[in-house]
Amino acid sequence: MPPRDQDEFEQRRRQILDGALEVFAAKGFEKATNKDIATAAGINSPGLIYHYFADKADLFRHVVQHFVPMISLLDHPDDLMQRPAREVLTLFAATVLKATENRQLFAAYKLVVSEAFRRPAIAELVNKIGPQRGVRFLWLYLAQEIASGRMRQIDPGIAVRLFIGPLLAFVIMRELFPQPDAATISAETMVEQTVEAFLRTMAV
Repeated sequence: MPPRDQDEFEQRRRQILDGALEVFAAKGFEKATNKDIATAAGINSPGLIYHYFADKADLFRHVVQHFVPMISLLDHPDDLMQRPAREVLTLFAATVLKATENRQLFAAYKLVVSEAFRRPAIAELVNKIGPQRGVRFLWLYLAQEIASGRMRQIDPGIAVRLFIGPLLAFVIMRELFPQPDAATISAETMVEQTVEAFLRTMAV
């Protein structure tokens, strides 16, 4: 495909991703239609979406992959596996919290997660795109650190949850059920203190 055609292809693809994010944020996965997405993307034919994406699930997967920083981070796990624990955990935690800065994406994610409770297929889709990859990477990384003797002996699955738990609690109490002190704790401070507390817990 000539460069000009490739540029046009990528520009149109980005239009559809932007439009899909807007619609998913407003309606969720289940109620979003190709017609809604085409209108938001500024394209004439809803059928054109299938030229770029296999189906709605594929489109949603690409929306998440395009807009969520964590997905890009996990594209190069071998490099991360060689880095020191403080660096890796800080990068991971900061990336998790950074995902909440895209308000449309976070709104879409909240709606889709609520749908996941009713539809196992959506839960499986969301899990494969993000949580499963993140947990798997952390499990492998922490298992490596434990096996090397750099961290104390503990089930890697428990270690993963000890680390992720405070980050999820921070997001929930800031975004879903805001607490009075939510505005006084910055994401940067939460990342720093979470990593520090976890490394103390895991010290040999």
